[in-house]
Amino acid sequence: MKKMKFMNPENNYVETSDNCGLWVFLFPQIYFAAKGVWTHLVASVLLMPFTLGLSWLIYPFFAGQVVRTHYLRKGWKEV
Repeated sequence: MKKMKFMNPENNYVETSDNCGLWVFLFPQIYFAAKGVWTHLVASVLLMPFTLGLSWLIYPFFAGQVVRTHYLRKGWKEV
């Protein structure tokens, strides 16, 4: 997966996301907390016991889109 960069238009801070799927596979809750994606942090914690860990194997495939959508909804620009 390509490296994603997002810029905060208020202060020009650039946040990068690289290998989202790998990080979500290795440390799902820690990665979402580090990126500030709290809704998916809570969702992954709640889904884990109900899916017997299967969500842990599926979430990495959607991690890049989750992070991209999170930053774009906050008003950040993709650079």
